[in-house]
Amino acid sequence: MTHVIITGGSSGIGFAVASIYVARGARVSLIARSRDLLERAQAELARTNNADTDVIRIEAADVARESDVQAAVRRCEAAFGPCDILVTSAGIVEPGRFEELDSAAFQRQMDINFSGTVHAVRAVYDGMKRRGHGQIMMISSGSGLIGIHGYSAYCASKFALHGFAQALRFEAHPHGVDISVCFPPDTVTPQLQRELTTRPPEADQIMGTVRPWPAEAVARRIVKAADQRRFEVYFGVTLYLLGRFGPAVRPLLHWWFDRAIARSRQAVPHNSGVSERQT
Repeated sequence: MTHVIITGGSSGIGFAVASIYVARGARVSLIARSRDLLERAQAELARTNNADTDVIRIEAADVARESDVQAAVRRCEAAFGPCDILVTSAGIVEPGRFEELDSAAFQRQMDINFSGTVHAVRAVYDGMKRRGHGQIMMISSGSGLIGIHGYSAYCASKFALHGFAQALRFEAHPHGVDISVCFPPDTVTPQLQRELTTRPPEADQIMGTVRPWPAEAVARRIVKAADQRRFEVYFGVTLYLLGRFGPAVRPLLHWWFDRAIARSRQAVPHNSGVSERQT
């Protein structure tokens, strides 16, 4: 029976991915910070998929702490067997203009969005290499393909994931381990509503013109790409063009972004803040 481990699996995209795998009959392990949210997610996954809670394991851990992730993964593998598929969906976003974000805000986003992914990958990678098979799906963001006003720290952490995935792919491929990275757009999740309250108006002018995707639609594309062992996964025409033809497309988007930002200069600035992002 396939064992799937999902970080940030208690809500959002991670939860939607978990639902697909539970419906397929896989054993699914969810790792997230909040025990309460994990327990609710476990019950909801079992109820909606007519499954036994015994096939859904939950572990409370902070992905920014490598020792916590290592211990949680060990317990999951002791219960359900070696990890066949890892999906790294845990993350945070702290919107705000650069001068409003202190160094701690940058460090938190790098610690969770980038290092948290590295910690989860490290926890399963050696075992996958020894067995000669495995699948790792890292969830970056559309903000990992182009910079967004008010998201300097978040973009940096998500850009870093793309470089990590590219390099690791070459190391992992000879050992039968497949590496994938996906770039979701804004997605309808509880965290998005929190994020919108702190998003600068300039970013609203740019990003608010695109309708967010349902989490279930994003999850279906992620799982399909994992089935196909695809390396890069894009959502929508704009992100596809950025991913495939970035140097040619970015100047046009930069021009459009500059015009949109200029139109929003009279808007009342939002206060920056912190919100959870399960992407």
